[in-house]
Amino acid sequence: MGYWNTRGLRGSVLEETINLTNDLYREKNLALIQKVPTPIKPINIDKGKGVITLAYFDQKSTVDYIGVAQGVPLCFDAKETTKESLPLANIHLHQITFMEDFVKQGGEAFLIVYFKKYDRYFLFMIDEVRKYYDASVSGGRKSIPYTAFQDNMEIFIEGGLYLNYLKPLSRYIASKRSI
Repeated sequence: MGYWNTRGLRGSVLEETINLTNDLYREKNLALIQKVPTPIKPINIDKGKGVITLAYFDQKSTVDYIGVAQGVPLCFDAKETTKESLPLANIHLHQITFMEDFVKQGGEAFLIVYFKKYDRYFLFMIDEVRKYYDASVSGGRKSIPYTAFQDNMEIFIEGGLYLNYLKPLSRYIASKRSI
């Protein structure tokens, strides 16, 4: 089972940027996306400060975010890496399965991936994640290479602080409709 301690959780800068973006999307009536809290069970609490200093994850989480944009249901997970690839160990089968089931219900499911080394953000759709996951289970590489992330799915920071992931998502949805 995973543990949380005072060092916090990885990906918090990426998640904070996404949270700011989601607030802006809501203000502009573009989308309503919420962070899905991960249930934790506190073990140690500093009663003087009123903070949890040690806890474990109470159950498996599904995705980081869920909501709707312009009538399209969305769910996604935020991942970041310092490497030249995204380790598949950071993506769990129950998350992939949840996202695939979400797509079967008419939604869109994806990862937002931040490559710190290149300072670039990408949208990576769940069907592509599944291909790499299945290949890894069959003895293939255990990560998704940076080269697999397409330029047309890059997400840019706009206005100095928000990550406009709806732009590449809109292009993706439009390309699906034209097929």
